[in-house]
Amino acid sequence: MKFERETTAGQNTFTGYGDGWVEVSGRRVAAGLVVSADRVLEGWGAGGIGQLTAAGMAALLDWKPEIVLLGTGATFRFPDPAALAPLYAAGVGVEVMDTKAACRTYNILLAEGRRVVAALVA
Repeated sequence: MKFERETTAGQNTFTGYGDGWVEVSGRRVAAGLVVSADRVLEGWGAGGIGQLTAAGMAALLDWKPEIVLLGTGATFRFPDPAALAPLYAAGVGVEVMDTKAACRTYNILLAEGRRVVAALVA
C-alpha cells in the first residue's frame, strides 16, 4: 500500500491564530472573515454572533461549500437557528465551534479535498 502526503499547496490555509486575529497563508487578519481554498472575504460577521442573519448565511452558498465551519470567537456560542436555515435547506453541513477549533478543522478538511468554508465572526 502506498501512502501519499496530502497537500494544500496554493490553497488558503490557516497558519496561525490568536485573540482577535487569524493568519491565512502567512497573512495576519482580524477575525471576521470567510475563507475557502481559493477565496478570502474580510469584514464578514463583524457584528458578532448575535448579528448573523439568514441572508448573510445564504450568501455563503455562492461559495459552493460542502460544509461550513462557523467560528464563534474565543468561546463557543450557538447562533440563532433561523440564521443557519438557508444552509440546512441547501443540504450544506454546518459545524459551530470556537474560532481556534474552526481553523484547525478547516485545515484538516481542506487537506482531505473537501469543499470547506470557514466563516469566522469577529
